[in-house]
Order: sequence, then C-alpha cells, then structure tokens
Amino acid sequence: MPYTVEHKRKTRERIVECARELFNRKGFVEVSIDEIMARAGLTRGGFYNHFKAKEDLFFEAIEAYLDFDPGARWDGVPFTACASGKTHAREMVNAYLSRAHLDDLDAHCPMIALPSDVARAGPRVKEAYRHLLERMAGILAAGLAESDPEQERRRGLALAALCVGGMVLARTFEDQGFREEIREAVRSTALEMVG
Repeated sequence: MPYTVEHKRKTRERIVECARELFNRKGFVEVSIDEIMARAGLTRGGFYNHFKAKEDLFFEAIEAYLDFDPGARWDGVPFTACASGKTHAREMVNAYLSRAHLDDLDAHCPMIALPSDVARAGPRVKEAYRHLLERMAGILAAGLAESDPEQERRRGLALAALCVGGMVLARTFEDQGFREEIREAVRSTALEMVG
C-alpha cells in the first residue's frame, strides 16, 4: 500500500530539518546522505524518493529558513511577526544577535553557519541564500524609514551584513567572554543604526 501524500510531505520535512541541523553543525561537505537519512530514521534509498541530489536538499534546507520563526525557537527572545517599522527591526536585531541564537547551533541561520559552503554551491543554492539575505535586509530596511528606497535598501543590506558578520565571528571563538563582547558590540551598533 503506497504512502499518503501527507506522509510523504511530513517525511520530506523531517529530512529537510535533519539536514538543516547537520549542515549547520558540520557544513555541507562533511555531512553524508547516509548521516542525514539515519538522523531522520530512514534509509539512504528513501532519499531519492524526495530529492535528485544532495544539493537539492541543501537548497531546501536554506529555503526552509525563510519560514523559520525565531520567537518560537529562542525562548525569551521577543519577535513578533506582525510588528512593523522600527519595532520589527529592533526585535529582529535583538533576536538575531541574541545569546540564545549564538548558542543554538542547530537553529543557526544558514547565513551564519554556511557562507563558505554556499559560495562553493550551485546557482540554485546561491539564489536561496540571496532570498534569505534580501528578506532579512528588507525587514531591517523597513525599520529605517529612509525617504529614498535605494538608500533604505543599501542601509538594510549593510545592517544585515553587520548582524551576520558579527555572529559569524562570534561563533568562531571558544572564549565565551570574547564571543559575548563581539555579539554585544554588534547588537548595540545595529540598534543604533535602527534608531
């Protein structure tokens, strides 16, 4: 008896979630299809019922982050999806640059965990990564209230780059004090930019 459409959808989502977490922890190259499928409680053969290649899964793992709700994942970090303007931008900065986000390796944004892997990936993965960056920059730009849309976009991109770059650097070091110093320096600077 064949599986239902709902069962196939949930299985695919489970594979994507397991892959996203493993990619965040180890990077794209270091994770095998066997490892992803074992974590999902499935066999390697089942992989090809859902994806043609590992890079297709990489694309979906990055795309899945577009629907990610930081408020649901990082307890105690306020993030209201229905907020707007400066409030939304401030909440995004605080959630993105939170200690909870820095410490939660499984839930890291792919922009923090995977920039080198994406740089070596194909165009489809790079496009998903770009969508993620543009979405973040757009939310941040909306809080800047610039009169010139081009200037607003540029500042939103700069603010997103500051947040991502700060977290990439903070994640690099094991010294907790230094990690916190970097994270807090970037958070306070980003909040000043938002106003």
